[in-house]
Amino acid sequence: MKSTTRGTLAAVVTGVAAAVGAAATPAAAVGTVPVPVPLEGVSRSLHMEVPEAGLEVPLLSPGAPEGPRFVTGRLLPDRTLPQVPLNGALPGAHLRAPLPHVLGDGFDHVGFDAPASDLHALAPGLAVDAPLTRPRGDNFGLPDLKLPQAGVIAPVLRTVPAADLVMGPGL
Repeated sequence: MKSTTRGTLAAVVTGVAAAVGAAATPAAAVGTVPVPVPLEGVSRSLHMEVPEAGLEVPLLSPGAPEGPRFVTGRLLPDRTLPQVPLNGALPGAHLRAPLPHVLGDGFDHVGFDAPASDLHALAPGLAVDAPLTRPRGDNFGLPDLKLPQAGVIAPVLRTVPAADLVMGPGL
């Protein structure tokens, strides 16, 4: 292989690796997308102070479900329909509004900050068992009848939301 071919191949491989790394990093690092609410035009057209607002929209990412497990004594595996984990964030909000002084000129502000908080959830699952037992040797290899079993695995939701309400001088 010529040295120019090797150099070209090395440059292509390096470029592809850099592109894949750059594309994967922001998606993995960001759990929410900030969405500013543009109110500057309203402020300019009305010649007055208006609230500032910003939102955070979550990005949900599904995880890999835990597969069915074999349980001794059952014909069908446990967790026939497994629970799917979802990771993301609760939506966040950042609001700040001016509070004019009743007497005199000037403004104070009131602010509400509810940052996006981590959210871990599991979708509901299903556990069922057939109305037959496993084949038995003392019954010539035939299964016995039993009552069918069905159960819903409850969904799980874990998060710790937080919020701050602030009042202070100035804008």
